[in-house]
Amino acid sequence: MAIITLTTDLGSKDFYQAALKGSILKILPGVTIIDVTHEIQAFNISRAAFILKNCFNYFPLGTVHLIGIDTVYSAQQKYLAIAYNGHFFIGSDNGIFSLIFEEKPQQVVEINILQDLKFLHFPLTDILVKAACHVAAGGMLTEIGIPANGIVKRINLHPGLEGNQINGSVIFIDSFQNVITNVTKDFFTKVQAGRNFILYLRKHETIKQLSWHYNEVQEGEKLCLFGISNHLEIAINKGNASGLLGLKINDGIKIEFE
Repeated sequence: MAIITLTTDLGSKDFYQAALKGSILKILPGVTIIDVTHEIQAFNISRAAFILKNCFNYFPLGTVHLIGIDTVYSAQQKYLAIAYNGHFFIGSDNGIFSLIFEEKPQQVVEINILQDLKFLHFPLTDILVKAACHVAAGGMLTEIGIPANGIVKRINLHPGLEGNQINGSVIFIDSFQNVITNVTKDFFTKVQAGRNFILYLRKHETIKQLSWHYNEVQEGEKLCLFGISNHLEIAINKGNASGLLGLKINDGIKIEFE
């Protein structure tokens, strides 16, 4: 079964999303199209990467992930088709792939499908759709591109360590207003080494223990846990952690170990 996922900043109010899906079905009528999200803020590569990184492994091997972020045509723009751990990724070489992948991809080609001039302003429905459908139908990457030397690199902000203290930051706020930080479970566990900790938030709020699930505390109480992203998450049981705790993207958090 051919599957193509879509991660874009096209939104749901205009005709762009429908045009994208129609373009796919015109080439590959039997394909299954899955919307990851179309609600990425315009050109927000970091947010799109975080969402796709944390969900692509849940799809069957062979799934094609079409990324429609910053795909507008320019003479310098490169479009890539990539094989990575049994999945395929199609999108602009704007740094997003380096934020998704944790290791070197197995194959990278620069797509050389000719641009249809009538779609010059919307290459997502032309070049990238043709590439995605080709791969989803079982075609080889080398048939739509030439080997590329690598991918554009972007660097995620990593937490810092000062003595017995981790200095982290907020990197994502989900639809429930849960706050996700850049502190990974592996990093936290290594530094903690079994010790007690105090997590300091804004407004002089603190949390002193990890929870396994959201309902482990009373409704309205704050907590922290490691969710499916394996990043430290700050939440309020059935509440709005971001708003009530005053936490926004790029805000700092501090964890002290005793």
